[in-house]
Formats: sequence, C-alpha cells, structure tokens
Amino acid sequence: MKYLLYILLFTSQCGWSQLKNYTFKDLSRLKEERPIVIFLHTDWCKYCKVMKNTTFKNEKIIEKLNERFYFISFNAEQKTSVTFQNHTFKYKSTGKKTGIHELAEALGTFESKISYPTTVVLNNKKEIVFQYPYLLKPKEFLKVLNKIE
Repeated sequence: MKYLLYILLFTSQCGWSQLKNYTFKDLSRLKEERPIVIFLHTDWCKYCKVMKNTTFKNEKIIEKLNERFYFISFNAEQKTSVTFQNHTFKYKSTGKKTGIHELAEALGTFESKISYPTTVVLNNKKEIVFQYPYLLKPKEFLKVLNKIE
C-alpha cells in the first residue's frame, strides 16, 4: 500500500496522465457533444505501435483529447460486432486468418483502400471532417486538433 502511494505521488508530480479511451457503446450514453477522434489500428502494424507509443503518450495530446474530444482506439480486425449510428457493423473474413471490421472499413477507406494507422475525426453530427491514413507525429496531430476544436 505504501508503494502504491509513492507511485501515485510520483506520477502526479511528473505530469503523467492517461488518455481516456471510449468505446462506440459509450458514445450513446455521453451527454456532452464533442468531436470524436478514432484511431484505427491493427496488432501487427509497426507504425500503429509507433503512434501509440509517441503521439498518444504526448502530454499535450492527452490533455487536448481528454478535455475537448472523445477518443476511441479501434482495432480494425476485432471480431466483436459494434452498433454505431443505428447500424450494426461486423467482422468480415477476407481469407483463412485475415479480415476487417466493417466499421473500420467504413471509417478508414481513403481513395478506395484502407491502410494503418488511420486517424479519423467525426464532428458533432458524426460526419468525417478529417481522415489521415498514415502515422501522425505529435506536433502534426496537435495542429489538426487545434484546427478542429
């Protein structure tokens, strides 16, 4: 217990904060209207991992996302069905051990293809206002967030 207290004190003094991650199911229960940032990724994508460990660990990004946006980290190969905007999206197999979630396909298709990572921002009407199918570095991403809010 004493060690837990030291860890909590240390992390609060270092300014480390954690990014709040919502689900599509959570969105239906939230009262405040905010833009939604969706990070489409896979487990095998090395650029997705880089973005998780740099962009989404950046204090300014975390602060901005937690205060002004709803953030969803979405695995594009997850097999669980998701209901969003009164439509149920499912996983669809594309091969023996491959597939894509229909929601990732709907949100992340850019110029007739999908690549990872893809960052998508939806406005309050759930319309895509930003879609970027590459790695976003913290400085670039902060500029995007500042323009959108």
